[in-house]
Amino acid sequence: MKMHFCIPVSQQRPDALGGRYTLYSVYLDGFLFCRVRYSQLHRWNEQLRRVFGDCLPPFPPKYYLAMTTSMANERRDQLERYLQNVTVDPNMLRSDVFVDFLKLVQLDTFSITTKKASLDIFLPNGRSIQVEILTSDTAERVLEVVSHKTGLCRELLGYFGLFLIQFSKEGKFSVMKKLADFELPYVSLRSSEVENCKVGLRKWYLDPSLDSMLMDCRAAVNLIYMQAIQDIQKEWAKPTQAQRQKLEALQREDNQTKGTLLDMDGAQQTLNQNLELRFQYSEESRWQWFVIYTRQAFLLSSCLKKMISEKMVKLAAENPEMQIEVPEQGRSKKYHVQQSQKDYSSFLPRTSKIMIAEVDCVLGTIEEEGL
Repeated sequence: MKMHFCIPVSQQRPDALGGRYTLYSVYLDGFLFCRVRYSQLHRWNEQLRRVFGDCLPPFPPKYYLAMTTSMANERRDQLERYLQNVTVDPNMLRSDVFVDFLKLVQLDTFSITTKKASLDIFLPNGRSIQVEILTSDTAERVLEVVSHKTGLCRELLGYFGLFLIQFSKEGKFSVMKKLADFELPYVSLRSSEVENCKVGLRKWYLDPSLDSMLMDCRAAVNLIYMQAIQDIQKEWAKPTQAQRQKLEALQREDNQTKGTLLDMDGAQQTLNQNLELRFQYSEESRWQWFVIYTRQAFLLSSCLKKMISEKMVKLAAENPEMQIEVPEQGRSKKYHVQQSQKDYSSFLPRTSKIMIAEVDCVLGTIEEEGL
């Protein structure tokens, strides 16, 4: 799955030799991720290329003379596309060359050294557990530590994730973003300008049928149960009457049970503005636009992509020779899908505009207040 990388800000800085260099502010899912120089990314690309060969996306070339404004803007767009596309290969995401570089630039950007630290992880029932980590531990590593403390089976870690959650004084909260596996939760928490932000544990799948995969692990069942209760209380989920009755019965049973998980002890750094999320879907052989304006456009986009990927995997398993239609510039294009999951989504460059064909129409528009 592609990451929501963007580089909306760059700054000119003096170097030790009296020259100047450009420092790029890289955002991931609307939050400042790191600040990095072109030369750092260039060396990283060379290291990745030695490991993965020519399968990497194109990297913007070096310029040995001063760049014009248009050349500088083009390089920034090219770096944006490179960061978005280099995260497509899951083998690359798990490689030491990939992860070690991103760990280093996160720590350097926010002047945080590697040391032991305590981190509170909030559960869906509002309580928290404290884990001992290193400040340089990735979200993937912190999730492993959490699983050990809660008894969550390691083979089920892929069904859960760590999220940045903003809490308000009234007891309300908003899920701001999911932490990518290579993000450093300690750094992300302290670098965020969002007030009362905490790291929370939540399930990370949207197909209810996948619940059956977790039923043999008590800790996993507790977590999805707590989240179901929470989502209903927040009116984020609308269960049927039968589902509500079953959940209430489980809740009464749980109230009589002790010892479960329920009883365990510079640049703007956030894109704090309404963003536009557009997506198309086909109805009666006609592609239609749906538009949402929200500060959580990145999270919603990730959820939509997660839903689509889960659906594609399920359909591909049922029919290995299936074909899926994907819209492309007002037309439809068929892709042949095999058992392995493929990602055909794409992001628009920072400076581009969306052109809607005359045959398409906007089905609906939702503002932040309507969510």
